[in-house]
Amino acid sequence: MALSHVLTPIRIGNVDIKNRVFRSAHGTAFGPDMNERRIAYHAARARGGVGLTIIDALSVHPSSPLVLSDLNLWSGHENGDGYRRLVDACAPYGMALFQQLYHGGAHMAPPDGSPPWSASDVPGPLTGIVPIPMTKAMIDSVIEGYVASAVKCESFGIAGVEIHAAHGYLLAQFLSPNSNRRTDDYGGSFENRIRIVVEIAAGIRAATSPNFVVGVRVGDDLTTGGIGADENLQLCRVLEERKLIDFVGLTLGNYQTFDRIASGMQEPPGYELPYNAPIARGTDLPTLVIGRFRTLEEADQVIREGAADMVGMTRAHIADPDIVRKTVEGRVLEVRPCIACNQVCVAQIVTGGAIGCTVNPGAGLEAKVGDHAIEPSPVRKTVVVVGGGPAGMEAARVAAMRGHAVVLFEARKGLGGTLAFAAMAPTRYGLADIIAWLEQEVYRLGVDVRLSSYVGVEEIMAAEPDEVIVATGANPRMDGIQIVHPGEPIAGFQQPHVLSTLDLFEGAVGKLGRSALVIDDLGHYEAIAAAEYLLDRGLAVTFLTTKISFAPLSEYALMTEPALRRMLPKGLKLRTRMRVLEIRHNSAIVAPASLGSDTALNEEVPADTVVFVSLNRPQGGELVNDLAGHGIRATAIGDALSPRFLQTAIREGHLQGAAA
Repeated sequence: MALSHVLTPIRIGNVDIKNRVFRSAHGTAFGPDMNERRIAYHAARARGGVGLTIIDALSVHPSSPLVLSDLNLWSGHENGDGYRRLVDACAPYGMALFQQLYHGGAHMAPPDGSPPWSASDVPGPLTGIVPIPMTKAMIDSVIEGYVASAVKCESFGIAGVEIHAAHGYLLAQFLSPNSNRRTDDYGGSFENRIRIVVEIAAGIRAATSPNFVVGVRVGDDLTTGGIGADENLQLCRVLEERKLIDFVGLTLGNYQTFDRIASGMQEPPGYELPYNAPIARGTDLPTLVIGRFRTLEEADQVIREGAADMVGMTRAHIADPDIVRKTVEGRVLEVRPCIACNQVCVAQIVTGGAIGCTVNPGAGLEAKVGDHAIEPSPVRKTVVVVGGGPAGMEAARVAAMRGHAVVLFEARKGLGGTLAFAAMAPTRYGLADIIAWLEQEVYRLGVDVRLSSYVGVEEIMAAEPDEVIVATGANPRMDGIQIVHPGEPIAGFQQPHVLSTLDLFEGAVGKLGRSALVIDDLGHYEAIAAAEYLLDRGLAVTFLTTKISFAPLSEYALMTEPALRRMLPKGLKLRTRMRVLEIRHNSAIVAPASLGSDTALNEEVPADTVVFVSLNRPQGGELVNDLAGHGIRATAIGDALSPRFLQTAIREGHLQGAAA
């Protein structure tokens, strides 16, 4: 497809931007200052061809410590030198830099232990603490914080700022009737509720030069009685008419609708457009939209159809910093795809880590890890990789990039390992994208791929390897042992209608019957996939877990709420903190996990089919030991070493391939 729009320049205010691809502000959690790690992260995307980056949210006031990204200019981290180094690092590549300005309001409690600040005493879902309704002096102090931050950003060489008035943060708390119950000049009418945003924009415009860009970020919060598209458009028109802003950034959701802020693979590219295109078409200002876009072709279509002027590809550029450059050079098939699993770029930050990426082990570690850091080996070796799942393919890919002769053995007739079965689950087709990319890369790089090859020591030795990487994955642990009661395996477990997820998705089973019980002893997405697969085949499904909640390891990847919205209307029965005592012919006896087996609270649930999900058993150790017995050093990676998750498998494959 001809890219007729996305690669054309655009002017925002007095700033010329070389193309229509931008990266929206997103948390990195690299610390409170503009440090070398953050600089390397953004500079890598500048080298890759991005037109505009809006830097991670900057806290404007001490009453708002950040959770998702802790940049600030008030805690002794003046950051001027760091910002100037960032500007210098990006300048050769022509990537414009704006800074997002932010206050969390009710969502962020001050570090001194005092309550958070907000428009009213309406608690937010993140802290659960009743906030202090802000006085006029507090409001003035926060406005001053926004203005002072913008002035400093301009002095550092940043070209503009974006005022964050969405996602339920402080300014959105003033905008939304749900959280603004004030009766003074900052509450009640629309004019009063937007007052703080107008005063911030006016203050920044007055305190900065005419060349400095000012924008606002707004979005429908998707809550009944909240702030929607109509009022957001009215706000933008007020700011536009008063010449206070130069662009409008559009987004979606808040922390009551958290999963819509950064929706996963269950949503299509452009899922936010139905909410935001009307705003984009209602203003004459340049508009910026986001929504899981992954390719320049998708972005070009949005701009060509007049739905926006610039398109955000934020998670896509976490997965591959070089999307624009590779596409322009005709290497679009080499673009590593974002699979929108949210497991590292979102969940890892929310749970206290720094940003990373499931499919790109170099994300957030650009100074030392990633494809750009792979160096040719001074000695060409023969590297044998056993296992063609994600860990094995990544190890083979990277070893081949180093110049080694790589032989990849895979026992099945196709590559992908168990991930290929996970991709069969409803809404999880995105997992197949990384399989396809890894497969085409190992072939492109000349790896000798040998399918349907179940190998032992003799076959491996015949390849005369210098190094062996074992990536044989793991097998389902079908022993009926639930972690909370290891001494009491489920009675009646060894029956033909008791299946693993591999049994289920391979289709190597007979009739499933009319009812199913999914036993989740893991807490990740695997059991969700099984339950939805069965529901879609018309079975009545009971989802039972010993865990505290439904799939807790998928909670912060923003996958559980969408799954429940899909499955509960289909009749899913959810039982948490429960265990299974016995499996019968077409039913099972279940009980509270915290009680013994002999209790009046035991229940019988229908179960023509039972699917058991637990921590798998690694199957790489025996081969490693056998090879060692023949004097061949082998290294197990991924699930072959210990069953964990996709990001770990790919990371270990990358590191082992780079070390070969």
